[in-house]
Amino acid sequence: MKKITTVVALCFLIGTSAYAQKKMTRTGEVKFEASMPSFEEIAANTKTASCILDETNGDFVALILVKSFKFKAPLMEEHFNENYMESSKFPKATFKGKIINFDKSKLNGPKTPYELEGELTIHGVTKKIKTKINLELKEGKYNVTAAFIVKAEDYKIEIPNLVKEKIAKDIDIALLFTLE
Repeated sequence: MKKITTVVALCFLIGTSAYAQKKMTRTGEVKFEASMPSFEEIAANTKTASCILDETNGDFVALILVKSFKFKAPLMEEHFNENYMESSKFPKATFKGKIINFDKSKLNGPKTPYELEGELTIHGVTKKIKTKINLELKEGKYNVTAAFIVKAEDYKIEIPNLVKEKIAKDIDIALLFTLE
């Protein structure tokens, strides 16, 4: 009986320590802005993005449900999901990558910049991206911020000619995660 208890306790401790090296959230915020001057604001955000950081190697993964983006105008949200993003066909956007030269022990000050490289999948199309990411380790939690630009055409998102001039070619994306 002692052997079984010892084995179970050991498995639990190994599993717990392996899990402890991964920080995550399911309440991350992602914003995008595709507005053009003199036209209606085209911006949305979600506060239900998921993200995991593996502290041992810098692996960084994020998942966003496309339908979770909220707009000021419900009609714009409907067009975004049905006509542009086809969210019933492509329900999620994902990022899988690595924080280059990640070292938890080197985190100092309010923000430590790193390079983030990986593959971003939107609308069923995967592209390699490289961007800056800022990390702050405070009370065992990582505050993570990043910003980058995507182009709708790179992800085969078709914009009708009628509204093409009202939507920015460069779409600004901003990430804000608190990983525990």
